Amino acid sequence: MIANKLQTMIGEAMKARDEVRLSTLRLLSSAFNYEKIDKRSLAGTAGKQHDLTDEEELVVIRREAKKRKEGAEAYEKAGSKDRAEKELAELAVLQEFLPPEISDLDLEKIVDDAVSQIKPTSMADMGKVMAQVRLKTSGNADGAKIAELVKSKLNG
Repeated sequence: MIANKLQTMIGEAMKARDEVRLSTLRLLSSAFNYEKIDKRSLAGTAGKQHDLTDEEELVVIRREAKKRKEGAEAYEKAGSKDRAEKELAELAVLQEFLPPEISDLDLEKIVDDAVSQIKPTSMADMGKVMAQVRLKTSGNADGAKIAELVKSKLNG
């Protein structure tokens, strides 16, 4: 579990005086704590501690990584290159915790398989195909990339 190792990693980043890594790890620790609070309040167990599962931790990390990616793109468009670089540096730290993404070639094969299984008749079936692909990729592929591929297959 990543949350258990996080405090040690924060200490190491402090010793190394790696400000970007330190702030990113602290941010991740905070995001984990907020997720624990959300899970506890949703379950109605206000006094009980809820430890995040490995999958719940990965969901939090993916969400934070997506924020950094979108932030970098927004700063780049706004002409704030230094802020975009900071976002990308934070993204690199977060990606250390994530399993590698599925290659474009493998993703295309998975989309082709889903299309052949579902046999969509129109763009209205895009959601069914997307759901099938997401099941097979187990969250190791970018949703926007999946959507783009599925659209091209359904329009093509």
